[in-house]
Amino acid sequence: MPTDLTIRTYDTPPHLGRQLVLDPRSLAYRRAYDGQPLRATEWEPRIPVLDQQNLVAQGIYTSQDYGLDDDIDALSSCTGNAGTALLSILLTKDQAAGAGLDTDDATAAEHFAIGLYADATENDQWQDAQWPFQDVGSSGLGVAKALRDRGLIDQYGHATTAEELCTLLQTGPVLMGMSWHAAFTETTDPDGFIDADPDWASSPLEGGHEVCVTALEDVALTDGALDPDHTILRFRQSWGASWGDRGDGRLHLSTYLALREGVDIIQPRIDGVRP
Repeated sequence: MPTDLTIRTYDTPPHLGRQLVLDPRSLAYRRAYDGQPLRATEWEPRIPVLDQQNLVAQGIYTSQDYGLDDDIDALSSCTGNAGTALLSILLTKDQAAGAGLDTDDATAAEHFAIGLYADATENDQWQDAQWPFQDVGSSGLGVAKALRDRGLIDQYGHATTAEELCTLLQTGPVLMGMSWHAAFTETTDPDGFIDADPDWASSPLEGGHEVCVTALEDVALTDGALDPDHTILRFRQSWGASWGDRGDGRLHLSTYLALREGVDIIQPRIDGVRP
């Protein structure tokens, strides 16, 4: 295991669970912004909105399905859920089925996400515990490695600036791990804007969370440069279709910049031809 990892751990309430892990070796794989025009883009997941909570109501019994003593009704599996939403975009319906991901059945897709979460915790070698032995959370880096280990992606790249993030979104969705404030959870904005409350930064930090950014919805420029206050990202949440805008959330690019110290952006990619 590399000794120069940057690791920031959070408590893992069952609606969150992401840990921040940065590896300088993989951060070298960045897609730098080269001045190309940045346009609005949209990538739609092929699966229903997943829910890492309310597992029993979905017919997921962790005692019988994963050998636990008791059923757990929610998991800190946001990385697995975000990774599953992203994978459903990268793969065709038939390719997804071949990988064991049923794009039509929400319960089956949630099982897939839980399995991916387990693999991510195994890849997070900096921590001793793993799911299903312990619900410890995982990292975006761990889930990207899990997707690669399964042969479902070819590689993954990173972004560390707003321009690089928008550049990645020109070619596909991205995983965004972020610090998550109470105001984000409590938002009642009908469009799912987690930063609708201008004082969100003063609300308590609940932990770390992972989402799949599916759209650069609006691109605003001022004197040819990105205008973060009016550039909008849309993401797929993993808290069921009743949250936000039918399961999706939004944030302004300025909020990404405010959180950037606690953010990691990873884009799993398929560069070769899939059968």
